[in-house]
Amino acid sequence: QVQLVESGGGSVQAGGSLRLSCLVSGITYSHYYVGWFRQAPGKEREGVATIYSAGDSIYYADSVKGRFTISQDNAKNTVFLQMGSLKPEDTALYYCASTRPIPRIIGARDSILSRNEYNNWGQGTQVTVSS
Repeated sequence: QVQLVESGGGSVQAGGSLRLSCLVSGITYSHYYVGWFRQAPGKEREGVATIYSAGDSIYYADSVKGRFTISQDNAKNTVFLQMGSLKPEDTALYYCASTRPIPRIIGARDSILSRNEYNNWGQGTQVTVSS
């Protein structure tokens, strides 16, 4: 059974930084993506960043490109989201999620950042950015 557990959320002032962690367990296949998503009150859940299991495919939403960095520590089964230059509009509940077995995606960023590709989800961690 696949499980994902997020941690690292909190409150920060605009311009600050946070690092989210996603501990992944139970995945028995080798080729998959782990992504970060967020959902603000009254808005749809949106893809923020995703990374392939081999680490050679990474995509970011335009809204976070240049400010957020996704990475992974395979030895610790953990995927990180380093968030910098935070803005009040980054305030949301942040989720990590994993896909079924999937080949590396080339070029189809909007597809792999779509929540429809992910079938296992964590419970979320809250990020609040004040102005």
